[in-house]
Amino acid sequence: MQLTLHTDYSLRVLIYLTQHPTATISELADYYQLSRNHLVKVVNALGKHGFIVTMRGKGGGVRLARDPREISVGEVVRRMETHFDVVECLRESYSHPACRALPFCGLRKAVQLATERFLADLDGYTLASVVPPSVTGKSP
Repeated sequence: MQLTLHTDYSLRVLIYLTQHPTATISELADYYQLSRNHLVKVVNALGKHGFIVTMRGKGGGVRLARDPREISVGEVVRRMETHFDVVECLRESYSHPACRALPFCGLRKAVQLATERFLADLDGYTLASVVPPSVTGKSP
C-alpha cells in the first residue's frame, strides 16, 4: 500500500504544527520545499476535516485545531485518502467480468482485512507520539 502525496503532505503539515503554534503556507512550502499551490489544497482539506484552523489577515496562518495527543494518524489517513483500493476488485464500482477468479478468489477479503489492520495500527499513534520527546522537549 502506498499513501498519496496529499496524505503525506497532510501529515507533514500537522507534524510541523506540533512544533510551531502557527505557520503560514509560504513558511510550510519553504520548510518542506513543496509547491505552495499544492499546500493550499492540503491546508484546505485539513481545515475542512477539522484538523487545523485557518486565520486570515495580518498575523494569520494555520494552527492545530486540537491537541496533538488527540489527533490519531489513522484518522488523518482515513480522511485524506480518497480510497483504499489496493487491488482493482476493491473498488465499489467494480463489476469487471474479465476477472474469472472473482467467484473463488479470497484476495479481496485478505486485502480488506490487511487494510483494516493497517489503519487500526495507525490509530494507535497520535501526532504527539510520532514526534520524539527530544524534539518537543516534553513527553507525548
